[in-house]
Amino acid sequence: MGSSVGEGAKLQPSRAGSRLCVRCGERKAALKRPKTLEQICRECFYVVFEDEIHQTIANNSLFKAGDRVAIGASGGKDSTVLAYVLSELNRRYNYGLDLFLLSVDEGITGYRDDSLETVKRNEIQYGLPLKIVSYKDLYGWTMDDIVKAIGLKNNCTFCGVFRRQALDRGAALLKADKIVTGHNADDIAETVLLNILRGDIARLSRCTFITTGEDGPIPRCKPFKYTYEKEIVMYAYFKKLDYFSTECIYSPNAYRGFAREFIKDLERMRPRAILDIIKSGENFRISTTTRMPEQGTCERCGYISSQKLCKACVLLDGLNRGLPKLGIGRTKVGAGAERNTSSLQGKHGNFDF
Repeated sequence: MGSSVGEGAKLQPSRAGSRLCVRCGERKAALKRPKTLEQICRECFYVVFEDEIHQTIANNSLFKAGDRVAIGASGGKDSTVLAYVLSELNRRYNYGLDLFLLSVDEGITGYRDDSLETVKRNEIQYGLPLKIVSYKDLYGWTMDDIVKAIGLKNNCTFCGVFRRQALDRGAALLKADKIVTGHNADDIAETVLLNILRGDIARLSRCTFITTGEDGPIPRCKPFKYTYEKEIVMYAYFKKLDYFSTECIYSPNAYRGFAREFIKDLERMRPRAILDIIKSGENFRISTTTRMPEQGTCERCGYISSQKLCKACVLLDGLNRGLPKLGIGRTKVGAGAERNTSSLQGKHGNFDF
């Protein structure tokens, strides 16, 4: 089970003492919920954790009966808990879904090969069919090869772009109607901050959507949109789920890591801060005069793109030509772009406050 016990042990509150659960008033409290700071027993924690996810699914009409749903499975805590809970809720509430596990093998020796072994065990444990697609088969490159060519500075750019397209291609092979991912509330709050810092209005306008890609090949859903990362770890720990907990060996200096640390600091001071940031992202309104990228298709591979060539084809072209940094760079704002003191200039337009 990787090092899941150690990770969960750090989060297991041992100071609940002899207090009774504030939910049932019968059993001893076993933990303090990071999200609400309630002292509750394990049984009540399972109930509220699963019920909140069910309410998120029902209130947002994420699925309909008969949908074929591909669960993005990395073997980590988020996707493992997602596969387990979605399987349970599908049976309990009769969603009528056909569930599949879909994994991407990026070709990272000592990391992804180990985590895929966990996914293969999950396939047996949860009785869900597994499909694995690899960078090597799709692009002719592994991440190990890419890192040798590009170094450790921009490698996450390649992996993020390739992984997104690989999930879509894998889901298409499964004839899936939806893809679900384990992105949690912490992840979404981080993304809101990152898009503000980057001035990326196009992504900021959609990063809090619970369903994205409805204009693309296969929509993606985030049932964990309002679920805290700490509670996912607690659930996995108490349920003794089998998951892989090692960080990617190529991402210790990823830009997102700085936003993650900031979010954790805010959460320590005020647990509600994570949901507040998500709410703020939902309430952003983009100026009607802002030009947004127009969705089209890549001339080379047919994948969705706002440019003639999609980002994956541009990056792949650079790798194949021996110019790996060719597709990496920031889009510059035109010299004639006017500055407005009441707005924040971004690479695609302005935020209006």
